[in-house]
Amino acid sequence: MSENETFEALRYTADVVCLRGESVLLIERGWPPFQGSLALPGGHVDPGETSRDAAARELLEETGVRIAPAGLVFVGLYDEPERDPRGRYIGAAYAVRVPEDTEALAGDDAAAVRWVPLSDLPRLLAFDHHLIVADARRTVFDR
Repeated sequence: MSENETFEALRYTADVVCLRGESVLLIERGWPPFQGSLALPGGHVDPGETSRDAAARELLEETGVRIAPAGLVFVGLYDEPERDPRGRYIGAAYAVRVPEDTEALAGDDAAAVRWVPLSDLPRLLAFDHHLIVADARRTVFDR
């Protein structure tokens, strides 16, 4: 490596597309960036944790929905350089389908949670979450 090269700080996150029937679970972000916007449940992968374990933990912390990490299906890895205004974030996305009677309650970084019908999904979600939902629908749920 030459002395002119620089390192870019990378942060690792995990997000979850959680479906109940034909509705997806979204949180209202309680903090910047995108405070007040709808987003998928998710967050940072902690040291010593896999992205799958982080996805299950974040879903529980932000929505109260408990799932086994093994029940998550990998959707994809998202690494567009500008996907997060705070810096370079690389996100692993997972999907899970939960029973119709699953309830969610806002917790942790979520100001609110709601089940949004896929047919009424806002065109823009925080970050690149609209792309993640579309990919999950195409690759996991519509097989």
